[in-house]
Amino acid sequence: MLKYSDSNSFINRLSFFIYPFDDRYEDLRKGNWKLNVLRDITAGLIVAMVAIPLAMGFAMASGLQPEQGIVGGAVAGLVGALFGGSKYQVYGPTAAFIPIIVSLMGAYNHSFLVLASLLAGVVLMILGLFRLGRVVEFVPQSIVVGFTIGIACVIGFSQIGEALGLPHKLGYNITEQIPKIVLHIEDTNVYALLLAGLTFLLCKYLLKVSLFIPAPLIALGVCYLLANYVWEDKNLVLIREEYGAIPTHFSGLTLPNLPPINGQVIYDLFYYVTAIIFVAGVESLLCSRMADRVANNKGLPFNPNKELWGQGLVNIFTPLLNGFPHTGALARTSVNIRVGAISPLAGIFKFIFKLSLAIYLAQYLEHVPMACIGGILLYVANGMVKTKEIKEILHLKNWFHTFLMIYTAIMVLLVGFMGAVMSAVLIYGICYYFEKFNAKIQLNQP
Repeated sequence: MLKYSDSNSFINRLSFFIYPFDDRYEDLRKGNWKLNVLRDITAGLIVAMVAIPLAMGFAMASGLQPEQGIVGGAVAGLVGALFGGSKYQVYGPTAAFIPIIVSLMGAYNHSFLVLASLLAGVVLMILGLFRLGRVVEFVPQSIVVGFTIGIACVIGFSQIGEALGLPHKLGYNITEQIPKIVLHIEDTNVYALLLAGLTFLLCKYLLKVSLFIPAPLIALGVCYLLANYVWEDKNLVLIREEYGAIPTHFSGLTLPNLPPINGQVIYDLFYYVTAIIFVAGVESLLCSRMADRVANNKGLPFNPNKELWGQGLVNIFTPLLNGFPHTGALARTSVNIRVGAISPLAGIFKFIFKLSLAIYLAQYLEHVPMACIGGILLYVANGMVKTKEIKEILHLKNWFHTFLMIYTAIMVLLVGFMGAVMSAVLIYGICYYFEKFNAKIQLNQP
């Protein structure tokens, strides 16, 4: 196996990055290797069962087809497990990408999304090769927490319509969503609201009983039974009615396409490429760091540069195979660790199980009510807001970082991801520079 120490020179580093079987598998050799492999197989199966409904929900919330989330999450899981920098990380669609993809799909098409993701993937690979994985540590936690809160609110508001069973699309702009909710509130379908609430509660409390319980999949099954056998006459909107039948063949190739070039197209391409790079890089590195901490990893730590390299490959191959941008998934990585995963082998088995289960379950998944998907995404949004993280920022007793957190969250809602994060980073950078400049002046004073 290639060692991390082999990655000092550029050529050795490149050789190390393209080799999939490095020392991340070291824990398989500790003790009974057969039992260790069984642990990874079990973890892969459980995470696959948890990931299928989440992947469908993220895809539909992004304006794509449900099967694109299934195949995308499977491919990303395999590529990330082979070429990423973490022992434990699970790769897939995440909530942070939803507003970005929705915005892009509203103006262009999936081929343009593939182009943006390919370019972002190449840049991420270059960043990894030139050992820039540590750059993410310069983004303050206050901005990351504020960004996460803002994205959670965006997702929550976008799913209120599904949870209420409203026949009208609310869009993804909060200034449009709230008036439409108020205007059409009398059209609420009580049965859709009950299903969304039931889904939310099942996901929230079954996972508290045991992480071995695939709560989102159980919620899909319960809602399927209720919608198709108990409340079949209650005008519940099913996935099939909104997105058509879910295919059982997941092979496909989507090539990138650039529309006729003009100033707006060039600006938009730069905007979306930068957004994908930022989300994929920041979220995957934060997730890798979190994974080592949760797993109490005493061995090989995650490699941030190889992680960026793996993220680049994930965001090249996944969209080409009819998916969309993916990154490290915090919640699924946590589940992966807590159900016993000890190496990237769990991610490889997740790929196998996810596609196999989806092929078998496709005929049932398309009859799941949209209210159930809304409930799952509301659960995801609720879980993104961590009270502990907010308290950590407040306990700094630094008004500037409190301001950055609140500012970023509000601006994500009002102007979108890029404007919010870039302006917050710019404000932080300017203030940090002046703080250092003033400290230098005071130091030089007699």
